[in-house]
Amino acid sequence: MYGGEAFGLLGPNGAGKSTIVKVLTGLVEPTAGRVRILGQPVSNLQMRRRIGYLPELPTFHRWLQAGEFLQFHGSLYGMRGRALDERCREVLELVGLAGRESQRLGTFSKGMLQRIGLAQAILSRPDLILLDELVSGLDPLGQRDMRDLLRHLKSEGVGIFLNSHQLADVEALCDRVAIINEGHILKVGAPESLFDEAPVFAVRASPIHSDLLHRLGAVALAVEQDARDPGLLYVEVESDEQAADIAEVVHACGSRLYGLAPHHRSLEQLFLRTIDAAHEHTDAESAPV
Repeated sequence: MYGGEAFGLLGPNGAGKSTIVKVLTGLVEPTAGRVRILGQPVSNLQMRRRIGYLPELPTFHRWLQAGEFLQFHGSLYGMRGRALDERCREVLELVGLAGRESQRLGTFSKGMLQRIGLAQAILSRPDLILLDELVSGLDPLGQRDMRDLLRHLKSEGVGIFLNSHQLADVEALCDRVAIINEGHILKVGAPESLFDEAPVFAVRASPIHSDLLHRLGAVALAVEQDARDPGLLYVEVESDEQAADIAEVVHACGSRLYGLAPHHRSLEQLFLRTIDAAHEHTDAESAPV
């Protein structure tokens, strides 16, 4: 991970994402290899002062007021006096909890607890923050607020390591992503660089039947039917000039063509395709000979 970049870690449940975050924070010892953050081993206490961390399921002292909670965590970083008071007010405003200093954490909603958790993660002005499923308890407005805040932090040079199932957020925010499965990195790089270079067309036609799918498959590299919209196909071809071939096949099969346009593949599609390919490879290796 480069300094000041936003890096997204993606993978299905059980892939090892949260374990990686725990290894990076020193909460779990790696069974092999070495881990360095900001150029230092994770055991270095001075380095740990420079990172912020919000776990997926944080536990809070529910009897503490929000201000007391931040004061306590600030003291662990060696922060004191007026500077700590001002920073507590600042981070509460940044996460949308201004004026909540005297409210007990036990009265906070799940989304508010996520916000106060992020407030403590950025309290010490860290060079790097590690976030494990940041927006899991937030409504759409809260998710938007957190995206805006992370963009603000990134613009100030703060590195962001984000473990999330919200692929749209990762795609919008992160400079690079890694896709892992069963502890192995399958792909890593800038989202746009991870897609194959072959063009894809979104094809809307009716009816979609087996003969159409078969004949499209004969002229295309791949044909995928949208899981939520069965009238929409994604057809991957070798060149843009094959758009005419797609239209010809649709008409030859007796279907009506309603739309044919270049398609920008999403990170979600890349993720699903990568994980499916990994599972198929595993199944093939484990099949009896």
